[in-house]
Amino acid sequence: MPFLNRLSAWATEKPHEPAVVCGTAHASWAELAAEAGRLVASGADVRVLQEPNGVDFAVRWAAGVAGERECAVLDPLWPAELSSEVRGLLGLRWAGAAAGPVGLTDGDPASSFLVGLTSGTTSMPKAFSRTRASWQRSFEASVALFGLSSTDRVLAPGPLSASLNLYTLSECLYAGASFHTLAHFDVADAHAEIRQRGITRLVLVPTMLRLLAERGLAGDVDASGITAIVCSGQKLDRRTLEAARRWAPHAVVWEYYGASELSFVAATAHRPGEESAAVGTAVGRPFPGVDVAILGDGGSPIPDGQTGNISVRSALVSEGYVWGDDGQAFTRLGDWCTVRDQGFVEDGQLHVLGRTQDMINTGGHNVYPHEVEAALAMLPGVAEVVVAGVPDDIRGQRVVAGVVPSHAGLCQLQLRAGLEGRLAPAKRPLQYVELDELPVTERGKLSRTEFQRWVLEGDPRARALA
Repeated sequence: MPFLNRLSAWATEKPHEPAVVCGTAHASWAELAAEAGRLVASGADVRVLQEPNGVDFAVRWAAGVAGERECAVLDPLWPAELSSEVRGLLGLRWAGAAAGPVGLTDGDPASSFLVGLTSGTTSMPKAFSRTRASWQRSFEASVALFGLSSTDRVLAPGPLSASLNLYTLSECLYAGASFHTLAHFDVADAHAEIRQRGITRLVLVPTMLRLLAERGLAGDVDASGITAIVCSGQKLDRRTLEAARRWAPHAVVWEYYGASELSFVAATAHRPGEESAAVGTAVGRPFPGVDVAILGDGGSPIPDGQTGNISVRSALVSEGYVWGDDGQAFTRLGDWCTVRDQGFVEDGQLHVLGRTQDMINTGGHNVYPHEVEAALAMLPGVAEVVVAGVPDDIRGQRVVAGVVPSHAGLCQLQLRAGLEGRLAPAKRPLQYVELDELPVTERGKLSRTEFQRWVLEGDPRARALA
């Protein structure tokens, strides 16, 4: 793994400074290197990591990828049956492979160190593999672009089993930055960490950022020491961006688009003092070292402004699927790779419309939820929005929008009028429901599947909008 040699170097250079902190538990650089080294030397099999957030997670992660070991990180919240099934498949992959004692050093850059797993709580997740070299190059690119330094104190309050946070932990160990996390996401605990530990950077999904920023503003929690905020997992909405800029006025707010199988694809920065760009489908320009193209299903190029498969060509992508390849996600189109996210390029900016499987077919028209969400997010009175398709006897599917109002009195008539000229008639929602908050997964990501369930089951959390 490309951070172990660096971990050993930091343990020598600043042995007593904090490397990993989780609540009251912490490990210095020397302690982390020593504990991981002892675990590796013991010959214990730590190739499967299914632990809650904590210092022990970091120790086991470092040991799990030592030498040329390959480690799989499983969500500790998965049901026992699903965990057992995944462990069985991993056992078949590693049959006959040695897991004995090795040194706490990085292995061959071309070797695989990670079996990554797509999120899921009931169905079998897809598994993909990554080489050490792919993350080495990713570290070099992200550290340079986001400006991470060895003096930073980084708080990533989400679950370490999620790829965003696992990468951040590893990136901090590579760069020599102090990594902070929480046993469980809690707004008060995160605010306390920021105040008491001198946090300089946040890495999190937009839903978590909005909670921290809005409640931080209401509670007068000082975030003036934060210099950078890195967001991913879903598009950063206007409400969250504006709250973050008021709460952490000195922070550059980065948002990037990527995928676990592709790594970084595109990024954009919202800098202090700059006028906020209009919230829409744009996610920024290609990441350093990444080529982006829009291709058809057969690999033919799509002209600028037209929709197709967002495809990348870089040294950061994964090796492909270990299992679960159904041909609907990670695909190689010649030199290009795609996960079938749909989008277009305009004026050098990448615009993301969403996954093919999220597409709504209504009356013969293809509608991408994110395009509708972006249009609604621009309207006065809309704080947050989610769009999905639900079965319809006449149209096949109808477009339904769930809106979190920013003030009382928002009605359907205002929303329908506001979309005239912004969206084609076939793309406009036929049904609007009012939400108190967006439905999210346990990892804090927007869940259109849960929103569909609320609508179909008449859940009181999705009430008809007047």
